[in-house]
Amino acid sequence: MKEIKMRPNIGEHDYNFKIKHLGNFLKDGNQVKITIMFKGREMNYIDLGRRLLERIIKDTNEIAKVVKEPKLEGRNMTLVLMPK
Repeated sequence: MKEIKMRPNIGEHDYNFKIKHLGNFLKDGNQVKITIMFKGREMNYIDLGRRLLERIIKDTNEIAKVVKEPKLEGRNMTLVLMPK
């Protein structure tokens, strides 16, 4: 299993870079755990993290399926994807 970590206010270029790596991991047959890390006052904006994970699910819909739905665990929100 591979892991990709992000913050809720990730830039567009950084997001695209991480999605590219996510696609490579999935094409290699690995499951991928995506973690959104919240710091300090970012905990007030958990909906931004959930929207980011939903965007990832939508962007990888052709090559991945969800194993574990987005879930908040402490200060981290996680999602697990596997190749189709």
